Amino acid sequence: MPASDRSAEITASLGSLPGTTPVSEVARLLLDLFTGGSFEPGTRLPAERQLATTLGVGRSAVREALAALEILGIVHVRPGSGTYLRGTASTLLPRTLRWGLLIGEKSTAELLELRSGLETQVAELAANRAGEEDLAELRGSLDRMRERTGDLAAFARADHDFHDHLAAASKNETIVDLLHVVRSLLQVYADRAVHDEASALLALSEHESVLAAITAQDGGAAAAAMAVHMATANRRLAEDPGAGDHLDSPPPGATMTP
Repeated sequence: MPASDRSAEITASLGSLPGTTPVSEVARLLLDLFTGGSFEPGTRLPAERQLATTLGVGRSAVREALAALEILGIVHVRPGSGTYLRGTASTLLPRTLRWGLLIGEKSTAELLELRSGLETQVAELAANRAGEEDLAELRGSLDRMRERTGDLAAFARADHDFHDHLAAASKNETIVDLLHVVRSLLQVYADRAVHDEASALLALSEHESVLAAITAQDGGAAAAAMAVHMATANRRLAEDPGAGDHLDSPPPGATMTP
């Protein structure tokens, strides 16, 4: 599909910035524009010189801002062709939020609190919104966990799938995006592995309680069961920095589990 060149629309959407504006503010302005949903993937951005003129800043500030956005996967620079938007608003949001949280230097404890709250809310929402297909996916993940308590890498993958399906069952894309961001940030800080079958069995039991409450469409019970699971995970992390629950999507072969 030919690239979309909407340079005029993009420049018309931008306003002049103070000459002393730092690169981070230029990048944030462009992020706000790109995550607004008005421009589709493949849209070609205006040239650096045009952006610099429109924003009233130096070309170096624009160049550095675009370089930062490329590192984040927001845009793609094609030598000799131009700079292009890589994703839609929904796919850009997690990257945008991840950058903002990293700049804020959130602590691991704060992120764990945030993750616990999000996972608990997801469980409550899923109890009220999960359809038969969602329940089938959750049961399938739980069955795989049950069959793999002696294979920690496989158990972790099934556990991760359970949490992914649970988030999808909440029918709230913003929460799904936020959970993705928080898990990614926690992965940056540390990897935590389930080292033995006993830990896997405990995690399995807690997940069974969550699914039972969701199947019964009991939002309060689902939230309570997930809160118990999150407390166990966080306590294990606090007691043993070398062990504990999975804090993010495990890479292939990893032994992390939430």
